[in-house]
Amino acid sequence: MITAMAMALWLGILTSVSPCPLTTNIAAVSFLGRRVDKRRETLLAGLFYTLGRTLVYVLLGVILAGGMLSAPVVSSFLQKYINRLIGPVLVIAGMLLLNLLSLPLKGLSFSPEAQERMAGRGLVGALLMGVLFALSFCPISAGLFFAGLLPLAIKYGSSVLLPALYGVGTALPVVVFAVLMVLGMEVFVRAADRLQRVSAWLQIVTGWVLVAAGIYLCLTHIFGLQILPAA
Repeated sequence: MITAMAMALWLGILTSVSPCPLTTNIAAVSFLGRRVDKRRETLLAGLFYTLGRTLVYVLLGVILAGGMLSAPVVSSFLQKYINRLIGPVLVIAGMLLLNLLSLPLKGLSFSPEAQERMAGRGLVGALLMGVLFALSFCPISAGLFFAGLLPLAIKYGSSVLLPALYGVGTALPVVVFAVLMVLGMEVFVRAADRLQRVSAWLQIVTGWVLVAAGIYLCLTHIFGLQILPAA
């Protein structure tokens, strides 16, 4: 379970630094941190933004993963075949990260004026921004959540904890950016630029790891091959 928790958190972090969500998160921090002279408000806004994102993913986890696990027929099917299903799903998630596959999905977008209005509502606006931005799935974030996080939640019967960790991971850079903005705009801009460069490598490495793990699970649970020697 600890491995699954770490994986859920990492998938969330990877989602947040993928090109589309990263741009959204940087924009969110920029709007939420306009009043950088008030450090406490800036940090609280980042935390409320994190809470908004986390609530959305927990709700989706309860509805989707919890719903599947609570239906007797579906639950019985998943308990029997989840190990066979998760391998191909991880391969698909990895291929999405490597841009070998793409989803016909266009994320929601919000005008600068709309973001400005939400940011102007203080902590409630930060919470609302987190909720709306979490629902703005783009291909990579959708792939990581639906093909990466949900199978883990179903496999471990965790419709709340794992989605919550994923949600925290997706917003963690926002909290870090908020701290950096408090330290100074120049520090914030420099860190954001470096993170954008590193995110491409993180995406590639994680993509290949997911593909390799998926292939391993396919070989062992679908084709019955024993890759590693028995203990």
